[in-house]
Amino acid sequence: MFTQVRRRMRTAALALSAVAALAFGTTATTGAAAAPAPAPAPAPAPTKQGPTSVAYVEVNNNSILNVGKYTLADGSNAFDVAVIFAANINYDTGTKAAYLSFNENVQRVLDDAATEIRPLQQKGIKVVLSVLGNHQGAGFANFPTQQAASTFAKQLSDTVAEYGLDGIDFDDEYAEYGANGTGQPNDSSFVHLVTALRANMPDKIISLYNIGPAASRLSYGGVDVSSAFDYAWNPYYGTWQVPGMALPKSKLSPAAVEIGRTSQSTVADFARRTVSEGYGVYLTYNLDGADRSADVSAFTRELYGSDAEYTP
Repeated sequence: MFTQVRRRMRTAALALSAVAALAFGTTATTGAAAAPAPAPAPAPAPTKQGPTSVAYVEVNNNSILNVGKYTLADGSNAFDVAVIFAANINYDTGTKAAYLSFNENVQRVLDDAATEIRPLQQKGIKVVLSVLGNHQGAGFANFPTQQAASTFAKQLSDTVAEYGLDGIDFDDEYAEYGANGTGQPNDSSFVHLVTALRANMPDKIISLYNIGPAASRLSYGGVDVSSAFDYAWNPYYGTWQVPGMALPKSKLSPAAVEIGRTSQSTVADFARRTVSEGYGVYLTYNLDGADRSADVSAFTRELYGSDAEYTP
């Protein structure tokens, strides 16, 4: 059995404090000449058959655009979902409230959505923002009231709307519950948060990195929010572990691999198991800027019957 070693870099959790999200847009000028019509958006890549493939990218170190550089023989995308890792849930000791925070690298990706996010979406790749604890006592599992959870849910959904994202990923690590006088995890917090977020964005992705106190607190007061998630995945890279929640296999990834660290034989074996056991998602982490076509091909051959080609 594989050792469940958490390999994720901690740079995002040690992120800079919050900066305000900047709205972007243009202002019309009276009397100005009409702007030329924008060029038509590129046609999305062909749709492939098989499990949904996911790539987390540490944007402190690597470009989210790397996700779009891999295609299969028929021109379809090797990856279906790109996850920006990561924004943070921080804590304001003055107002005693959690708030959504972006370090300078995440903020840059969001502010440059036209060149960082839209190119992926135009290819048909969904772009999701991961949210992670930041050692300040604020987490998804310790909102003291339904109103507090709903307020944070609105910050999340407002960010998705403002920057044209495709959803939110929850990663309940590094919260350090109890720091700054915050409460310990309670049973209602995450249920209220997910319920409010799903109500705010009924057609967007909500995914769960299946770790931490929030992941084990999905039911409260007769409400089970498991079905509100589009995906849930194993958080331990190099292992096979079925997320223990009430979702169909089509929404689960028992496979979790770190590109360039998990051996290609293990990557391929997990992909074969994904197909043979009927699971619908395959999770990868830490896609960098190198040519990783051999590592990516190790799973695309098994999932889709094709090698992956890298285009710089």
